[in-house]
Amino acid sequence: MTDRERFHETVSFGSPDRPTYWELGLWAQTVDRWQDEGLPPDVYMDEYFGWDRRDSVPISAGMVPGFREETIEETDRYVVMRHGDGVVSKSLKTGSVRGTRLSMDQRISYPVRDRDTWREYKKRYNAKSPVRYPRNWDAWVRGVSERDYPIGIHGGSFFGWPRNWIGLENIAVMFYDDPTLIQEITEFLGDFMIQLITPALEQIPDIDFGIFWEDMCYKTASMISPKHFRQYLVPQYRRVTDLMRKHGVKCMMVDSDGYIDELIPLWMEGGVDMVYPLEVASNEDPVALRKKYGKDLVLWGGIDKRVLARDKAAIDREVQAKVPFLIEQGGWIPGIDHAVPPDVPLENYIYYFESVKAIAEGRPLPKK
Repeated sequence: MTDRERFHETVSFGSPDRPTYWELGLWAQTVDRWQDEGLPPDVYMDEYFGWDRRDSVPISAGMVPGFREETIEETDRYVVMRHGDGVVSKSLKTGSVRGTRLSMDQRISYPVRDRDTWREYKKRYNAKSPVRYPRNWDAWVRGVSERDYPIGIHGGSFFGWPRNWIGLENIAVMFYDDPTLIQEITEFLGDFMIQLITPALEQIPDIDFGIFWEDMCYKTASMISPKHFRQYLVPQYRRVTDLMRKHGVKCMMVDSDGYIDELIPLWMEGGVDMVYPLEVASNEDPVALRKKYGKDLVLWGGIDKRVLARDKAAIDREVQAKVPFLIEQGGWIPGIDHAVPPDVPLENYIYYFESVKAIAEGRPLPKK
């Protein structure tokens, strides 16, 4: 099977020759470590590890133009900056390790505070801006016309983006103090995404999947109530997923960390049929989700990244508790429950992935 054929068989609970093999990603520091441990520095990761190929339609859904970054205040201890998204933050000068800061930034102000600031901010989300589609668009479209791998298209974000513009505490209050503004923002985002992606949907037949991003859950619950999700978000999801399906997109997936169980039925109301990465530290359990939703929900991920930093016996327990059942039931893409962190040795990751492939393909398990 081609990677594209295998993907469609996997997400339709069909009969793939094996499951689709995807990984959400690797921390940059993980790549550094693995290269120190023998990973060649000049390889494509998907080819080296045996992940299936995927790609996405190269449309820019971000802010155009972004804010000019500027330093507002700087001392020996900290720096206050306005970033490209308009957020002003205060950062301690504590250094970094392999590019990762050792302290969290303190966010001081956000660009959207009320209707007036929203009116100005949304001007940066003009779906007709020429730079949203690449200059080689026609050539890119021709290049994927006979592809043997799946491609996805962005469907937007109806809470995650506004939360970043407004701030979590501020947007939580806004749902109660100014619900008409929340309605205006979410409807605008639905309009924006529909205008943005319609030309691509019309020119590329049968895009394989749609992608939404939210990251709207904590360890134990959603950041907003299911009532608010149904009122403000579900209608916008449905508008975009209906458009995608009209143009042949088969699978709609949403990326959200945290405990997503209470939101899954609402995403499904909005036309989503696949969730990831199923963060185990937030008590997400892909086995339980498969038993609950059967063939109505496709799953990706759910392998505890923390286990890969331990020993091979721990990896065996995690794999055996999940992989045989999930592969037998179908509709599951094996994967770590987020990007692989730098405390995972290369040897352990290879052992984990070879174990998954052995079960999926009916081969002997790797030796410890």
